[in-house]
Amino acid sequence: MISVSLFKKKCVGVLSEFSKKAYQRKRAFTGSNTETLYMNTEKLKADAIIFDLDGTIVNSQDAYSHAAKTAFKEMGLEPPTTQTILQIPKRLEQKLPIGDIVPTDRTRFLDVYLKTFYAVTAEKTKPIPKIHVALEGLQLKAKLAVITMRYFPKAKVAEELQKFGLAKYFNVILTAEDTNKPKPSPEALKKALEIMDVKICDCLIVGDSVIDIAAGKAAGAKTIAVLSGLYSKKELAKLNPDLILKDATKLLNFIS
Repeated sequence: MISVSLFKKKCVGVLSEFSKKAYQRKRAFTGSNTETLYMNTEKLKADAIIFDLDGTIVNSQDAYSHAAKTAFKEMGLEPPTTQTILQIPKRLEQKLPIGDIVPTDRTRFLDVYLKTFYAVTAEKTKPIPKIHVALEGLQLKAKLAVITMRYFPKAKVAEELQKFGLAKYFNVILTAEDTNKPKPSPEALKKALEIMDVKICDCLIVGDSVIDIAAGKAAGAKTIAVLSGLYSKKELAKLNPDLILKDATKLLNFIS
């Protein structure tokens, strides 16, 4: 098992220099069509790139919405707005309460919600537009992995990616079932890097969630946030990722 503290000592100089260069050209994020919030003076180098799944490789918002509406209907409640519904997965992954959204019998609600979500992901998710083009190019530059917080067999995730023609790009696929401590713990990141035989300081972590960025920071890796998921640029910027992109398809422009 890779020691995070050991690699942090080895990589601290590399990361400090990277951070210095990354923020030399920090600029305001002026609109949704702007590709970056933070831009490096030099392109990034990486031996491995680890992606989150939902909101990064695939758009899962229809699956989240369907699961929530099914659970509210099961409980005889009128579903709230889509905006409110999409707060549920954000809060669940951050272990925040949902009592103001689901006022009663949250245990029953979550049981129906999670079962429905996992049952419809293959049907309701869809790849981020042009993500296959980016992955095609990125796999020529680095080993690629996917780590998801879904409590789901990795074979099922592989099947979903295979349906979209994306599975072939990834050397490693890990889910929450493959670790004792899911993100924001760096355990899954360490496991993926051990399999790929890559040092932490030689990898990039790419995700749409504050949990993804927190996990990357905890591991001592460079972090790339994307705005294709549930989190806003303001929420992600609070974690100080090394780069913020509109979506993962833009990453190829920043890898040497």
